[in-house]
Amino acid sequence: MEPAPPDLYASLDFRAYLAAWFSWKKATHAGYSHRLFARRAGQKSPSLLKAVIDGKRNLTAATLEGFSAALGHTPEEARFFAALVALDQAQTDAERNAAWSVLSATQRFRAAHRIEGEAFRFFSHWWCVAVFELVKHPDFQPDPRWIARTLRPRITESEARRALRTLRELALIRTDGQGRVVQAEASVVTAQEVQGLAVSNYHREMSARAGEAVDGFEPGERHLLSVTVTVPPDLLPELKRELNAMQARLLDLCDSAHDRPGRVTQINLQLFPLAARLPDD
Repeated sequence: MEPAPPDLYASLDFRAYLAAWFSWKKATHAGYSHRLFARRAGQKSPSLLKAVIDGKRNLTAATLEGFSAALGHTPEEARFFAALVALDQAQTDAERNAAWSVLSATQRFRAAHRIEGEAFRFFSHWWCVAVFELVKHPDFQPDPRWIARTLRPRITESEARRALRTLRELALIRTDGQGRVVQAEASVVTAQEVQGLAVSNYHREMSARAGEAVDGFEPGERHLLSVTVTVPPDLLPELKRELNAMQARLLDLCDSAHDRPGRVTQINLQLFPLAARLPDD
């Protein structure tokens, strides 16, 4: 039986897909070569495909269309392939988010990557993380309307409903024997290709919440510290270790009080430059 071609929707790495497709093509079509692929893609260089697979070359708008033609893509597949390429070659988080929106909206991709997509959504929206923590409160109600008016800033009932659905589909929450919604033991994993983007979105959203807290809460409800200093480059790793140790200590303190009701709270520890690198840095 002739092997099936690789599934375009089964991978987030377009270069790995190209490598698998070319191997399949050579195995099923005698004499198929890089030169033949280049000709069908409307390209002069027979080494272009290998250079792209090896990460030495990127695809441009012009070469992308030719590649999809040589790969025999349908219009829907060509659009999905273009989004895979955009995800890999994006220069900004905004571009990566735009590419991910196209990928995650594709039905066949959602079927193959349900958990990865939901995990990305968990990290990329602050209210998913907040609802996950809110579940621990003894007065928690799995009602979108209650959740929407409880969180600060308030979210929509639609967002609250999406948060509950995401948490259930990731098996992060469950219904216990008494009919209460509780946290479940589970880990959240994102596909490697979007993991960094999900984390970036998380930090961006939580930093925005910190800015809103300046006017949104009374001083007694918040505690904001800030200091501007000069940091030698060789001191940076030690400062990071100190921040990591502080975070671990704060988590230990909060975990030790897990049997007492509390308020969902965000604690940000941030270190970032305020000036460009100078020659002596």
